[in-house]
Amino acid sequence: MKITFLGAARQVTGSRTLLEWLPGRFCLIDCGMEQGEQTLEMEEMPIPAGQIEYVFLTHAHIDHSGLLPLLVKQGFGGRIYATTETTNLCAIMLADSAQIQESDAAWTSKKNQRVGLPPVEPLYTAEDAAKAMTLFRPCPYQQEIPVDEGLTVRFQDAGHLLGSSFIEFFLQEGDQKRTMVFSGDVGNTCQPIIRDPDPASEADYLMIESTYGDRLHEKTADPIPRLVEILTRTFRRGGSVIIPSFAVGRTQEILYFLREIYQQRLLPPDVADIPVYVDSPLANEATAVFLQCGTECLDEEALSVMRGGENPIWFEGLQTLTSAEESMRLNTDASRKVIIASGGMCEGGRIRHHLKHNLWDKKNTILFVGYQAAGTLGRLIYDGAKTVKILGEPIECNAEICLLEGISGHADRDGLLAWMKTFRRMPSRVFVNHGDDEVAVSFARTIEDTFHVPALAPASGSSFDLVSGEWIRLTDPVYRKPKAAKERKETRKAEDTYARLMDAVNGLVHYARGLEGHANSELRALTEKIYELTHS
Repeated sequence: MKITFLGAARQVTGSRTLLEWLPGRFCLIDCGMEQGEQTLEMEEMPIPAGQIEYVFLTHAHIDHSGLLPLLVKQGFGGRIYATTETTNLCAIMLADSAQIQESDAAWTSKKNQRVGLPPVEPLYTAEDAAKAMTLFRPCPYQQEIPVDEGLTVRFQDAGHLLGSSFIEFFLQEGDQKRTMVFSGDVGNTCQPIIRDPDPASEADYLMIESTYGDRLHEKTADPIPRLVEILTRTFRRGGSVIIPSFAVGRTQEILYFLREIYQQRLLPPDVADIPVYVDSPLANEATAVFLQCGTECLDEEALSVMRGGENPIWFEGLQTLTSAEESMRLNTDASRKVIIASGGMCEGGRIRHHLKHNLWDKKNTILFVGYQAAGTLGRLIYDGAKTVKILGEPIECNAEICLLEGISGHADRDGLLAWMKTFRRMPSRVFVNHGDDEVAVSFARTIEDTFHVPALAPASGSSFDLVSGEWIRLTDPVYRKPKAAKERKETRKAEDTYARLMDAVNGLVHYARGLEGHANSELRALTEKIYELTHS
């Protein structure tokens, strides 16, 4: 039994871990796509896709599921195990991702044609995504599922997204038994609509995410007053509120809050009837999945609203848009409004068009409601960039930039530790992934200090033997190069400069050591100090 860390190793997106539960028998836990311009090269799959027999999916977000169609395209034909709600969400999310891959490839090919370059192929197609969906096997929560010889799994509610799970693996090879838990993304407690995370039971090994492993969320008991304040301030100066939002999960939460605000008339009378638009076909489809899900996925508050005959994520004044023409008309309408548009990190989707038309205007507000990964357009705007390039055009960032605190879908540092404390028997070793490099390393130290168990944030390509409890290969993250050609060039330049500096220092030390006489003793002492500093 061994695991190999591939994606989301010391970075936030692209979750993908290879498990060999018997000699020559392989499965994947998650198969996610990287997001953000500053992501690093993932370790190449050490085996052909056709040798993978199963994929176990923690939840539907694209950074956990988005490469499934590519895996199918490369030869995977096994089964994909996920909860029913994750399966239903993937049906719309993978189709949407495939459409983006195809349209982006067509746009790039058209550009290439103008300058005599060859066309590009999409990463995968709608046909690949549809084929992937035929391989899904929906699973209930809290039921042990015998998958194969030596391999049994159980899905437990992770409280992060509708259908999200942490997955328990019960492994056996001969007389050796091991239990390992993969946390997926652990949810924040007290989120609207969905339940809090289930408690864990016990495990020999744990892999845990660390998105917010070095910080605490703003302790806002209720985000609705803050949202009322932002809406009121923006509307009274004649502006609109533009909300980049993940189509699945976060959009439905924001609609839940807005329903409360509009139904209870919490806005002042002069701005009480401003329309709200959801400009995302994917979000509208996902909302339908939320409304049709099993009651075991919903928290008591959402169930109470539904028992009262109300839709928890619809209200008068809400308008959903599907066509591109409807979306474009919004940007010719100067009246005040709320626009919730797909593209939570502003890297794709219709949000880019709304930012292009609204970010420059100081009357407007850009309201972030989710995590912005390093290198994304959303992160640049949130960090205070004066100008950003959107759809090839430089746009000034004059709008007010706000963050709605207290609604993260991820547990913070203390939340992750609290979830770990629910283990009846603490794992003997913990692997930390799905966090920025420094955050993952920091959270591993926190785990060691708190629970006194070995914890490490392994780099991509590292492998660990679950039977012997020893590392097979522990790669050094220093040697992982950035994807972008410019960054690779800068890295090589820095390495070359360092090598030349070391050559010069070594030459100087060699020369100084060969000098004789008292007059040169200070020079020798100085060069020895330089040597010590540069080689420490």
